[in-house]
Amino acid sequence: MTKDSFYYTRFTEKEHSLKKPFEAPQNMHYSNFLKKINHYVVCIIFIALLPLIISCVPKPTVTPPPPKPVKIALVLGAGASKGFAHIGVLKILELNKIPIHMIIGTSVGSFVGSLYAYGYDAYQLQTMSFSLQREDIVDLTIPDNGFVKGEKLESYVNWALKNTTIEKLRIPFHAVATNVQTGEEVIFGTGNTGTAVRASCSIPGIFRPVQIGDNTYVDGGVVSPLAVDAARRHGADVVIAVDISSTLDSSPPKSTIETILQSVNIMYGRMTLIQIGRADVVIKPSVGHIGSADFSKRHEAILEGEKAAMEALPKIDLIMANFKREGRVP
Repeated sequence: MTKDSFYYTRFTEKEHSLKKPFEAPQNMHYSNFLKKINHYVVCIIFIALLPLIISCVPKPTVTPPPPKPVKIALVLGAGASKGFAHIGVLKILELNKIPIHMIIGTSVGSFVGSLYAYGYDAYQLQTMSFSLQREDIVDLTIPDNGFVKGEKLESYVNWALKNTTIEKLRIPFHAVATNVQTGEEVIFGTGNTGTAVRASCSIPGIFRPVQIGDNTYVDGGVVSPLAVDAARRHGADVVIAVDISSTLDSSPPKSTIETILQSVNIMYGRMTLIQIGRADVVIKPSVGHIGSADFSKRHEAILEGEKAAMEALPKIDLIMANFKREGRVP
């Protein structure tokens, strides 16, 4: 080998050895570039397909809440002895399986309502009414802020209910009274049932006012003889109101008590107009000819209650059918 060829060969080998290190990095960069391209392509494809992937995932089943069951309130109005008509109304509602979820009673309405809320059915109430004597619930006394003490009425209710308190009655029950010191409507929903009914029935001038705690109460009919609004405030969706005070006995009163009762009935009739329009169904037994202190026509009053309730049934049935369609009646 000549000197020139030796240098040529060395140069060529050296040049070759210098080129190799530069070729490897170029291949590596190209490979990394392809990897990045592939990564971007995959990301783009994934993003493009994401809605389709999500749509294929089974969606959790959302069960809508069940419809709220309808709450029906029966409002029993004031009217003294005319209140026997409430029993006739209850007979027809019971016979036609109209559910009652709440009872609001004023004066005699609280008396009948408390017994029904306890668990007596309408036919039992009818039997009780036929045997009821005035002396069972009326304790006359020397006039002193009233002719009747009211203690017998309270005792009768507690005896019939076996001393069950209001909050433990089978059907939620509320008795309406008037705070005579403030003029406010008071709704009794807890406590001694007999005392609450006595307060609700304490017709001014006839019964002595009832002292409960620091307050004095008289008949709820003074402010709310047909307590439709109270039923709404307590959550009633449907209000069936029984008005027994809209018609009056045309015969002249013959005693002081009859005069007071007739005057109170006139007041009841006027006060009832304030709330009666807000009831869904109004049942009006024709009991105007029955005196407020007349116990002799109790059977007639019951029959009038039945007739009036029968007349109102088509409207009640229509309301019930609408709620059944909505799934709110079991």
